[in-house]
Amino acid sequence: MKKNRWIITGTASLLLVAVGAYFWTMGLITSLENYRSLLHDTPPAPAAPLGWEENSPTRRVVFILVDGLRDDISRNAEVMPALNQLRAQGASATSHSQTPSYSAPGYSVINIGAWPYLSDGPAMNLDYELTPTWTQDNLFSAAHRAGLKTAISGYYWFEKLIPQEDVDASFYTPEEDDAADRAVVDAALPWLKSGDYQFLFIHLDQVDYAGHYEGGPQDPRWDAAAGRVDAYINEIVTELDLELDTVIITSDHGHIDRGGHGGHEEIVLTEPLILAGAGIAPGEYPDTQMIDFAPTIAALLGTNIPATSQGEVLFDMLTLTPKQKSAVESALDTQQRLLHSTFIEAFGGEALPIREDMGVVTGTEFAIDAMLLQNESDQRHTGFTIPLIFGIFPAYALFRVWNKKFAWLLGSAIIYIALYNFRYAILDHQVYSMSSLVGAEKLIVYNASTVSVAFGTTWLILMLKLEVFKKGVRETIETTLLLTVITLWLLLLPVLWHTAVNGMTVSWLLPNFPIMFRAFLSLVQAIMIPIIGILLVGVGAIISKIQKSS
Repeated sequence: MKKNRWIITGTASLLLVAVGAYFWTMGLITSLENYRSLLHDTPPAPAAPLGWEENSPTRRVVFILVDGLRDDISRNAEVMPALNQLRAQGASATSHSQTPSYSAPGYSVINIGAWPYLSDGPAMNLDYELTPTWTQDNLFSAAHRAGLKTAISGYYWFEKLIPQEDVDASFYTPEEDDAADRAVVDAALPWLKSGDYQFLFIHLDQVDYAGHYEGGPQDPRWDAAAGRVDAYINEIVTELDLELDTVIITSDHGHIDRGGHGGHEEIVLTEPLILAGAGIAPGEYPDTQMIDFAPTIAALLGTNIPATSQGEVLFDMLTLTPKQKSAVESALDTQQRLLHSTFIEAFGGEALPIREDMGVVTGTEFAIDAMLLQNESDQRHTGFTIPLIFGIFPAYALFRVWNKKFAWLLGSAIIYIALYNFRYAILDHQVYSMSSLVGAEKLIVYNASTVSVAFGTTWLILMLKLEVFKKGVRETIETTLLLTVITLWLLLLPVLWHTAVNGMTVSWLLPNFPIMFRAFLSLVQAIMIPIIGILLVGVGAIISKIQKSS
């Protein structure tokens, strides 16, 4: 019994590692789902509306959000002729967003004008029941305060996100396909015909649906979905008088080629932007940012600049009078200074002034980012200690006992890592980002099958090469446990790097997502490796006994 005590202890320890990896994985995702901005409890106070009583740039703004539409597809006139006709007669640019590139953060950035770390919108897509309401000032609230009537037709997450007291007419659907888009447009058409609403938000979802469930942008069904959306855009614009009305069309994110988003790839952080109609100066313009939409729409409607907005007003695209432009510039200056002072109060750390030489908007964003980076850097210095211990100490212990057997064990662990990633990246064309995240059930099945095959294959090759089965049950068990432990140590390295950079879980600042995802992928494997290792202990013992008795 004493001779086998370390085997029993090792097996129990592996089970604890699997349980720990599971809870760490779930804690990481849960903390991201629960992330809230530093301004959650202290949002900046909105200013008074700009108020265009006379010479208003537009009678109304109709905002069409085509969920998941990539910029490159939007420029294909064969697929989307109506959209490209609007692009030719209006203003257009390529827009850029930030991670996480999920829909709910995108909806929040578009309507609030602040990046995900500050907007206080969800950092991930949540179930309808869990979706929080915006705490920060937004286009709907700003329009309502200005005495304008608002309407929205789209996916039912908006019912939870938007403060419903600021919505005068609404239609929400839990569906995402073409039938849902048809219902969304049918609900919006009477509002358009009535002329009673000055800010209308129409959300079309089937392009995103095709990205997730119909093969992604490389599948013909993607173009078909984009073509149907284009027809809906034409149907909506037909109800407008572009001498008096303004239409704005954009997307919340793109899709990787195989379908999916949420990560840091350029293709999912790039969106089209088209503005046409009253108050718009036609032309192709330099690249913009998603945070610029909200303040620009506020300038067209004459509302206040949404109080948490970090964006610029796209003055070059607008035909404001000199008096209106001056009023907007003054309002933007006031709003940015209030945002800066409110952030400093909520931040509670060392305050940095606005960089006046950069302009008030860029200077404010620079100051806020610099404060966050400084605090993150301070935390990183203290956060490296434990990862260094757990990273270096096992390496030192391995060095102390180094021999031919341990060389084979380390090499086999590296082969496992290579096999897992060969399937993940080469065979299945997965990307190392949140864009590859699928549902929990699919992730469990995929991981279990991949780890089982890769680790089982590695183990069998090692055991046959070293002829371990012939050396007895004890040697077989010891070698299997050692292989499992060394493999877990290699998987621990990206987790330790994540811990040093981001902390164990997400707290007051959104993480470095590429680093976090690699840690997540390692943690998911670390749930399965100990379980499979223990199963292989039993299988190896049986094989060894059979060989000994034959």
